[in-house]
Amino acid sequence: MIQRLAAASLLALALTQPAHAAGATETAVLSGGCFWGVEAVFEHVKGVQDVVSGYSGGAAQTAHYEIVSTGRTGHAESVRVTFDPAQISYAQLLKVFFSVAHDPTELNRQGPDEGTQYRSAIFYASEAQKKTAEATIASLGASGAFSRPIVTQVVPLQAFYPAEAYHQDYLAHHPTQPYIVFNDLPKLAALQRDFPNLYR
Repeated sequence: MIQRLAAASLLALALTQPAHAAGATETAVLSGGCFWGVEAVFEHVKGVQDVVSGYSGGAAQTAHYEIVSTGRTGHAESVRVTFDPAQISYAQLLKVFFSVAHDPTELNRQGPDEGTQYRSAIFYASEAQKKTAEATIASLGASGAFSRPIVTQVVPLQAFYPAEAYHQDYLAHHPTQPYIVFNDLPKLAALQRDFPNLYR
């Protein structure tokens, strides 16, 4: 019986820590309010190779900012994070997502932005990502890290549609805009303070 449990534990460990081929990348699609700040946070995380702002959760024909902004498309403002799993794990990305990229206890809003397009969501691309997301949420909930319940949705990724060009790298191009200064620069400061080993 003990040997069977040990074997099961080793199998579980192997499933949660897969081997990665050299140079292989993975993607994570995450939604946590306005994509400007979420994109900026992950662009400063070691092991992340590319971050694109966009839309997920709705149809291709409605994946346009003016339409998504109505809150009636099913889309959420999202970011697609391409990362090297040999340098940073999906679980570590989620830790950053929950800790500094947004507030996972706010339902259909983030800060000054309201509507379903600003909801907290994880769009998983595999069963492994789903299990990691659910385990992370369960762990955070049990730890009492937040005073309110986590409302983050964990849903399958159907598609990701890149946003318009003027939304890409928005913080880098507009670092002094009041919205950025008050809502997004503090996230970068928190990333540098709370995750110094991951900050670049």
